This record gives sequence, structure tokens and C-alpha cells, in this order.
Amino acid sequence: MKALIVEDDLDLRRQLSLQLTDKGYTVEECETGKDALFMGREYEFDVAIVDLGLPGLSGLEVIRGWREAQRDFPVLILTARGHWQDKVEGLESGADDYLVKPFQPEELTARLNALVRRAAGHAKPKLTFGPLTLDTVSRVVRLQDEEVRLTSYEYRTVEYLMLNAGKTISKAELTEHLYHQDFDRDSNVLEVFIRRLRQKLDPDQTLQPILTVRGLGYRFNPELKPH
Repeated sequence: MKALIVEDDLDLRRQLSLQLTDKGYTVEECETGKDALFMGREYEFDVAIVDLGLPGLSGLEVIRGWREAQRDFPVLILTARGHWQDKVEGLESGADDYLVKPFQPEELTARLNALVRRAAGHAKPKLTFGPLTLDTVSRVVRLQDEEVRLTSYEYRTVEYLMLNAGKTISKAELTEHLYHQDFDRDSNVLEVFIRRLRQKLDPDQTLQPILTVRGLGYRFNPELKPH
């Protein structure tokens, strides 16, 4: 999952970036409202963390600008303003959740994970398709109750495909959501991940969990049954 952190406090921004990276997120950062508005309009994100007190454009103006541009990724407001009126104003601007500083890192991660799941139409932290289960909290994938050993990149790939099960995902979209802006988009790394995932998720080649949609991309099969 790709997260955008909009925070002008350098120390906090780095802390958040390290925390989310450790939890498997790909992170992009910016410190001004102007840069945030541009990033959110021009690039794909799965979730954003926005401080309200930004230099230049405020966090509320940034969120309104994203929504006016039809950018609908979930937004978590992170701020020192704890009055209920501030919360209402933030939510009415288009934000999806609100966390007041100081906060516990575990709560922030839990709220972000919940926002990402709900945006994809999943209320529970575990995604189950046939004999395959993915736990978005522990970041573990199981096949018939046996853990499937995945690298960090492999996990990110299968998590995004499973969250969007049934939807055809282009290679460009996968790359945009899973990797940093400087990722080698002309490489065959993604194809290697998909090949490995198929081998690990379907060693007997009976489930066909990841389907290739010729000329369009990949689709996770939401109706897994042995063939």
C-alpha cells in the first residue's frame, strides 16, 4: 500500500515514515500544502496522513482540493487541534478519520489499515478466498492454514491484488501503488513477483488465484476452487 505523509515537522514526518515503512507501506512525503495538493492530484495513493497546520495552504484546503479533483483515497487528519468543532470541520472537508496528537503509533497504524480495507470494501482484517487467507494485521498469508513464506514485495503485491479481488489491475497501477516514484518501471521485476506468487500460492496449480488478463494486467480470482 502507498501512503502520503503531509507534515511540516521534520522529526515527526521521519518518525511516521519509518513507522509506516516498517509496517509494509511504501511512503512518499511532503511538507507544504502546495506540494501536497500537487502530489495527491498527480499520483496514486491508498491513504494519506495530513496535518492541518501546514505552511501555505492549510490541511483543510489540501483535502478540499483533492476531493474537488475527484481524488477519493482515504485521508486521516493528524493534528494537535482536539476540539470537536475542529474534528467536524475536518471531516466535512472530505477527511475520513481524525487523530489528535499526541497519539500511540499502534493506533495510527490500526486506523490506517482500517481505512484502506474499508476503501476496498472489506470490513474485517482477514481476507479469505477459498483455502487462501491474508491477515492484514499480522501480514501473513496462509494456504490451508499453512503460512506461505513471502518477501516484503511479494506480500505487498498479493495484498493489493486480494484487496481488489475481481478487479483487473494493470501493471502500471500495481507499480504506482506499491513502489516508490523512482522504481524501475521498465523492468520485469513485477512479472517475477507474479510468477513467484503463483508458485507459492498455488503449488499444485489447481487454484489459479492470479489470472492474467491479456493486454490489461492481472486479476485476483475471488472464487477460488480446485480445478
